[in-house]
Amino acid sequence: MTSPNAGSIPSDGTAISATALADQHAQHQIVVIDVREAMEYASGHIAGSLNVPLRQLPSAVLPEGPLVLVCQSGQRSSQGLRQLRERDHRTPLRELAGGLMAWEQAGLPLRRLSKAPLPLMRQVQITAGSLVLLGLTLGTFVAPGWLLLSWLVGAGLVFAGISGFCGMARLLALLPWNRITQR
Repeated sequence: MTSPNAGSIPSDGTAISATALADQHAQHQIVVIDVREAMEYASGHIAGSLNVPLRQLPSAVLPEGPLVLVCQSGQRSSQGLRQLRERDHRTPLRELAGGLMAWEQAGLPLRRLSKAPLPLMRQVQITAGSLVLLGLTLGTFVAPGWLLLSWLVGAGLVFAGISGFCGMARLLALLPWNRITQR
């Protein structure tokens, strides 16, 4: 069921619910722009959405018509709305309230590309956990100096959590299996 205002898309950047977006997208009333990176997009996106990563958004040539920006949680889509307003984008703009997490909670389907890599954060967790275990094992059975590896990985994770910059994620994103070609 569509909300009373779901048929109109104001240009003030207000959020749209997942169900209203699904209704309007099915009726081809809006264009959905996914501002996540290509690897994230490959792991699950709204069918028919366009992938324009946030870093490319300011210079991207976007289609005409009302646009709805989406990301995983809603933070990057909010940044994208600000970027488009700064460039004086005249098309009506909205964002998906709660991002794709809200879309999935509403029971709406995501399209997943075949052979998509594991999400980057899972790769970070696997790599960091493996390095910590390796450091502990080598520190216990080979030489105590190997315990430093576990300390460094732990410190790196704390830094990533505080600063929002994860060097390990950036390095993993460069690996061959994480390269997604745009289609």
